[in-house]
Order: sequence, then C-alpha cells, then structure tokens
Amino acid sequence: MQLAALPQMSLDRLWTLWDQHFARRPQRVNRRYLEARLAYRLQEITHGGLPKEVKAHLAECGEQHSKIKVGRGAEVRLMPGTTLIREWDRHEYRVTVTSDGLYELDGKRYKSLSAAAKAITGTHWSGPAFFGLKGRA
Repeated sequence: MQLAALPQMSLDRLWTLWDQHFARRPQRVNRRYLEARLAYRLQEITHGGLPKEVKAHLAECGEQHSKIKVGRGAEVRLMPGTTLIREWDRHEYRVTVTSDGLYELDGKRYKSLSAAAKAITGTHWSGPAFFGLKGRA
C-alpha cells in the first residue's frame, strides 16, 4: 500500500486499515492522527521497527526531560516462558509470556496482561492485579 494514498482515503477506509493493524481504536482522534499512525505502522512493517533498546532509550529521555510528569506504577517484567495461571468463573486459564514479550492465551496473542485479562473476564482489569502480580518487585 502506498503511503501517499492515505490522505485521499475515506475515513471508513482508514478505520478499516486501522482495525487490520491495531488491536483497539483510540478514544479521541482526528484524521491527521490516523494518517500519521497508519503511515508509521506501514513503514514499520516494510522496513522493521525500532530496536527495543532504542525505544527504551527514547522513553527514558522523554520521562527525564518532559515537563509533564506521569505517575506510573512499577513495571511488571516476566521472563519468556513464564506461565501465569488464574481461575475465573470455574475455569482455569493459562497465559504464557512469549519470547517477543507478548502474552499467549488459548492460541491468541495479546500485547499486555490487561488485554489477556479482558479477554478472560470481558471487562477491563489491571493485568498484574488480575494475575496476582501487583505490588511484587
């Protein structure tokens, strides 16, 4: 797909393309945001994304130099291969951390523990809290 075609696409077509590349839609958005984010994603697929080290460095720089301070809780880091087990509604669920940092549940991959918890419960949960990891170092 040509990046140059994005500005001429209908909004419905942009949303269809968005749904093909992202797990959920943003809450507040305008057309320029959709085009920019889709353009980045399409280039990322074609040319590869930034290495994790670069992303981490950029995030660290942003946090260090930003005038806006965001309170984040401690990040939960789990080793690939770790399996979290949770019983919910009399059914046992197993979520495994994949080698690429995703979370696999019943053959489907999720970007976060919270997304996996939502797939199990049908409602929003803090993934670390749902799996009993909240407050652990």
